[in-house]
Amino acid sequence: MKPLTRSVIYALSAAAMLWIAASNAHAAAGDLTIVEMQTGADGAQTWSLKIQLLVMMTLMTLLPSLLISMTAFTRIIIVMAILRQAMGTMSTPSNQILIGLALFMTFFVMAPTFERIHTEGLEPYLNEEIPLESAIDKARAPIQEFMLGQTRENDLAMFTGLSGRDGIESREDVPFSVLLPAFMTSEIKTAFTMGFLLFIPFLIIDLVVASVLMSMGMMMLSPMMISTPFKILLFVLVDGWTLLMGTLAGSFLT
Repeated sequence: MKPLTRSVIYALSAAAMLWIAASNAHAAAGDLTIVEMQTGADGAQTWSLKIQLLVMMTLMTLLPSLLISMTAFTRIIIVMAILRQAMGTMSTPSNQILIGLALFMTFFVMAPTFERIHTEGLEPYLNEEIPLESAIDKARAPIQEFMLGQTRENDLAMFTGLSGRDGIESREDVPFSVLLPAFMTSEIKTAFTMGFLLFIPFLIIDLVVASVLMSMGMMMLSPMMISTPFKILLFVLVDGWTLLMGTLAGSFLT
């Protein structure tokens, strides 16, 4: 069993145990109702605290999936992985370093969206100004706006047609069941396009080195051993990491 799968199972088990413990506490106090609705002074109905707690714990277990499928993380990590392969540095930088850098770049790119989610959805809910359902709807709007801005029209049209929802009048009315696969497909396309452009200069160096070695009759010597230092030198001389980070961040502003 994979570590991520084990973590999800443990988190779900902990949430279930916490819910059962809360239910038993209420039952001991004479309240045997587990699922209940509470009616506010304005007539609005909300789920009880036990159900809200269970929902929040469940959402926390889905954070890795939400991070990958609804933010800038996918594009950033794919481009970095292609760059490492193009440079021929094997496992340097390591996966941990690439993931950490991709996470911080994701937080940087998504900062305006996260601020809107906090201001419009989370903060009013924590201040008990709006119920949980309204908080979720308000928090969904900024992330949906970001995803729509990065989704290609043809991908969105394809998944809309496959879902049989041809009657959608505007992009804002696209449901998440259609937007998520369209967004992921667009992100992978964009990442591979950027990776192709990154690969070209390093490929040219490999071809030149291989041609020189072959002309010198040194066919037993691996071209990778000779070309890798030159590729690293080229990347350092052009300040490659700064250019890469700036290009990745700027690609989400268009």
